[in-house]
Amino acid sequence: MAKYLVIVESPAKVKTIKKFLGKNYEVAASQGHVRDLPKSQLGIDVEHDFEPKYITIRGKGELLAKLRKSAKKADKIFLATDPDREGEAISWHLKTALHTDESKMHRITFNEITKNAVKTSLKDARDIDMNLVDAQQARRTLDRLVGYQISPVLWAKVKRGLSAGRVQSVALRLIGDRDDEINAFIPEEYWSLEAVFGVPGEKKPLTAKFYGFKDEKTAIHSQEEMDVILKGLDGAVYQVAEVKKGERTKKAPLPFTTSTLQQDAGRALNFSTQKTMRLAQQLYEGVDIKGHGTVALISYLRTDSTRVSDEARDTAKNFIEQNYGQEYSAKRQKKQAGGKKIQDAHEAIRPTDITCTPGEVKESLSRDQYRLYQLIWKRFIASQMEDAKYETTSVKIAARPAGQERSGTKPSLAERDGHGDYIFTVAASKLLFDGFLSVYSQDEDKKSGVLLAKGLDENTELNLQELDPQQHFTQPPAHYTEASLVKALEELGVGRPSTYAPTITTLTSRHYVAKEKKNLYITELGEVVNGIMMQAFPSIVDVNFTAAMEALLDSVEDGKVKWKTVVRNFYPDLKEAVDAAQEELEHVEIEDEVTEIICEQCGRNMVVKYGPHGRFLACPGFPECRNTKPYYEKIGVPCPLCGKEVVLKKTKKGRKYYGCEDNPECEFMSWQKPSKEKCPQCGGYLLEKGNKLVCADEKCGYVVLTEKKE
Repeated sequence: MAKYLVIVESPAKVKTIKKFLGKNYEVAASQGHVRDLPKSQLGIDVEHDFEPKYITIRGKGELLAKLRKSAKKADKIFLATDPDREGEAISWHLKTALHTDESKMHRITFNEITKNAVKTSLKDARDIDMNLVDAQQARRTLDRLVGYQISPVLWAKVKRGLSAGRVQSVALRLIGDRDDEINAFIPEEYWSLEAVFGVPGEKKPLTAKFYGFKDEKTAIHSQEEMDVILKGLDGAVYQVAEVKKGERTKKAPLPFTTSTLQQDAGRALNFSTQKTMRLAQQLYEGVDIKGHGTVALISYLRTDSTRVSDEARDTAKNFIEQNYGQEYSAKRQKKQAGGKKIQDAHEAIRPTDITCTPGEVKESLSRDQYRLYQLIWKRFIASQMEDAKYETTSVKIAARPAGQERSGTKPSLAERDGHGDYIFTVAASKLLFDGFLSVYSQDEDKKSGVLLAKGLDENTELNLQELDPQQHFTQPPAHYTEASLVKALEELGVGRPSTYAPTITTLTSRHYVAKEKKNLYITELGEVVNGIMMQAFPSIVDVNFTAAMEALLDSVEDGKVKWKTVVRNFYPDLKEAVDAAQEELEHVEIEDEVTEIICEQCGRNMVVKYGPHGRFLACPGFPECRNTKPYYEKIGVPCPLCGKEVVLKKTKKGRKYYGCEDNPECEFMSWQKPSKEKCPQCGGYLLEKGNKLVCADEKCGYVVLTEKKE
C-alpha cells in the first residue's frame, strides 16, 4: 500500500491536517527553517557572485534525521509549508536537506487548513516555484549584507553591540522624524463660535457652528477677529436660509489583510502587532474545539490581498440571507483599490467556516483568541453585506445684522442681496438602512447625530439664546502607534505583511524605541543609531529607495528580474558607504567621557558609558570596582521653579525629558528643552523648538526666532 509523507512548518498544524487524511499519510513538522545562513559569519560569498552559504540550523540535526528516515520510506513527499515566499524557500531547503529522490517530492499549498482545501491541494501538487524562492533569497541576502556590514560600524561608533536592518532603519527614521516634528511644533491660535437657537414650537434648542461670511468659509485666528464678528452679530436677526436634504452611503469595509488586521486589533482591542500575529497564527493552525477536535478557524494570516474565493463568498451570501435577510447581502463584489502589487494568489483573512460563529466557539478559546476571531468574523461578514444608507440634512442659518430691515414686512432671504450676512451651519444624518453596520461598526458609527426640528424650513426665524466663542490651539501630529506605523509603512511601500510585526518588535527589544500608552518614542540610543545611519548610510534609511527595493523583489517573484542582478546592483553603493564610514571612524579616537562625579566606593572619577538603555555612569576601575549609577546630563539651564540645575532624564522605558536635579522635592518637568531666557510677555519660561523660542504657556503665544543651530 502506498505511503505518503506530508511536511508542514508548525507542529500545531500536524493534528489539524492529520484528521483530514487517511492512514496512508504521515504528517510531520519541519518547525520552520531547517537551513539558513551561519550566524557567526557573513555567509555570502561576495567574491563569487554573492553565492549564499547555507548550513543546517543548530539543533535541527536530530529533526532532519527523523524526516530523512520518513522520506526514504515514503512513495511521495508533499512539502506543505506556508503559501508565501518564506514557505516556498523552506520547501526548497527541505528538498535539498532530505537527501532523497527529488522526483517524488511535490509542493502543495492551501490558504486555509480545511479538509476540502487540503485534499484539493494534493490533487494540484506542483514543482517548487523558484521565482518565489529567489525573491526570498534576494531579501535574505540584502538584509544580511546590510546587517552584517553596517552593524560593526555602529559598534565602533557607539562602543556597543548594536545592529542595523534594512526595513527597521527606515521605521526608526519615521519614528525619529515624527518626534522631531512634534518637538518643533508651535501651536497656533484659532477660535470657534457656536450659536444656540430657540426654534418656534420646539422645546429643544438648536446648536449651529459659525461658517463664515456669505458662502465663504472664514477662519477666526484671534480674539480681535472674534470681537469684530461678535460686534457684527450684535442685534442680528437669524433666519433659516437653506435646508438641503440628500442621501449618503457608507461603504462596507473590505475583508482584512495582515496590515488592516494589525491596525484594527491595535485600535479596537489594544493588541500589539506581535500579539495579533501570534493569536492569528494559533487560529490559523488550529484550536481544540469541544465536540469537533482541532479546527483551523481562519485562512492564512500573511496577505496583502482582499480577494475572496467564490466558494467563501457564496457561503457568506447564504448565511447573511438566512440570518439577516436578502436585502443585507451585497449585490456586487467589492474591489481593492489598485496602486501597489497585490499577492493575489492569497485570499483575504477570513473565517474558514462562516457558520462557525464566535458565540459557538467562545468556550473553547482563550479570551484574546475569542476577541480576535470575533473581529475577523464580523469584518468578513460585513465585507459581504450591503452598504449603510443615511438621510442627510444640512441647514444654513443667515444672520442679518441690525439696521438692514426694511419698513413693513420683513423680506425673505431670496428677496435681499445678503450683504452683511454671517452664516451658521448645522448638519444631521438619520440612518435609513443599517446594512453592514448591523454586524460591524466603529466608534464613529455609534455616535448619535444631531436631531433637527421637523418643522424647520426656509425663512423660519430663530431666536438667539446664546453665542459661545471658544479659544483653541492647533495640536501637533500624533506620535506613531504600532497601528499607525504599520499603516505608514504599508502606504510607503516599505516592508511586506510578514515584516511589520518583527520590525517593531526588534526596535523595542533593542531599546531604539520606547512604547508608552500605545505611543512609540525614539530613545536616546535610537537617536544615536538613527543619526549615524542618516549621516553614513542615507540610501539605507531613504524611504523611496527601500520602497523601490521592495518593488524589485516583487519583480524577482514575477520572474522579470534575476535575484543576483538585484544584489549586484545594490552591493557596490553599500560597500562604498561602509568603507567611507570606516575610514572616517579611523580618525576618530573614541574615549570614555570623564566626569567630576567621584565613585563613592573607590574614589575614582566616574566615566560615561553606553548601555542597552543609553548612557550611564560607571567606575573606570571595572572589574575591581563595579559601581554604576544613572547619568543625568546638565543642560546649563536653571530650573524655572527652584533655580537648581535642569538635567536630561529618561522615563523607565527610555523616553527623554527634562527635569530638576532636585526631584522629587521639585516637580519641574518638560518634554521640550527649556531655555535660560524668560518670556518678555508673561514672565514664564521659554522652550526651544527648532530655531524658535516659544512660551511654555500656550495662552501667552509668544514666539521669537533664534539663530539656526548647526
